[in-house]
Amino acid sequence: MLTVILSSGLLMTGCSVVNFITPYKLDIPQGNELTADQVENLKVGMTPAQVRFVLGTPLLVDPFHQNRWEYVYRDQKAGTVKAQKRFTVFFENNLVTSWQGDVLPEPAARTALKNRASAPAAADDLMRMKADPANPGSKDIEVKPLIDKGF
Repeated sequence: MLTVILSSGLLMTGCSVVNFITPYKLDIPQGNELTADQVENLKVGMTPAQVRFVLGTPLLVDPFHQNRWEYVYRDQKAGTVKAQKRFTVFFENNLVTSWQGDVLPEPAARTALKNRASAPAAADDLMRMKADPANPGSKDIEVKPLIDKGF
């Protein structure tokens, strides 16, 4: 009798533990990751080939509406959708007329580089560089263009 109770108790706890163990679910970004930099390069009047070069191949080209391209981005983490973006480019006579939709934000590192103020360099400083900054005895080297040498 004791063995029946123990074995049934083990079987019951085994079934309840299985419910807590779940398989690992991958983070799956799918589609076209369009950034603000890419969309800035998009201009009215571009051809489809130029748009494909700037933005990449669209995820959806509807055969019933060939005058628009759909760029769709979807990011799933642990089985749930975290981000879903849609960007549409409209064409008329094989030229871009307009676009609308969402883009991904720029990475923080790139934004920090854009916002960092830099002092304009003097023309003389652009053509000079240090030979070896670690060696205090090194001298400045002047870089001269090779236009007069025939190169």
